[in-house]
Amino acid sequence: MKNKSQGGMEFLIISGAVLFLFVIFFVAIQTSTEGRNKEKELIIIQNLALSVQDEISLASESASGYQREFTIPQKISNQDYDITLVEGSVYIKTGRNALSLQVDEVIGQIKKGINIIKNEQGKIYLNQ
Repeated sequence: MKNKSQGGMEFLIISGAVLFLFVIFFVAIQTSTEGRNKEKELIIIQNLALSVQDEISLASESASGYQREFTIPQKISNQDYDITLVEGSVYIKTGRNALSLQVDEVIGQIKKGINIIKNEQGKIYLNQ
């Protein structure tokens, strides 16, 4: 027959092993969820950058006098982000992701909220 101290020690070892396995399982799930959220955010950023690229391409291919309003969201997945036009590229950066796509030459700067894009005599103006 086992003594009480041996039974208590076995219980602690088994409880510790179960707790350790639970923690490992929880960390694996958390890592997987974080990876999926990062991928989802990257897809949203890509779609936004492509949308801006399309707006600028449409304006540059249109006739002089073209004007259109388009909206850039204030947040991506409830997070702040930066969006700028730098040297012929639209650049979007969040805390975890960044993306740059080439765009036609634009005079002006993009902003969150409503943007007005124009083609005046072959030059593209953004918020000017």
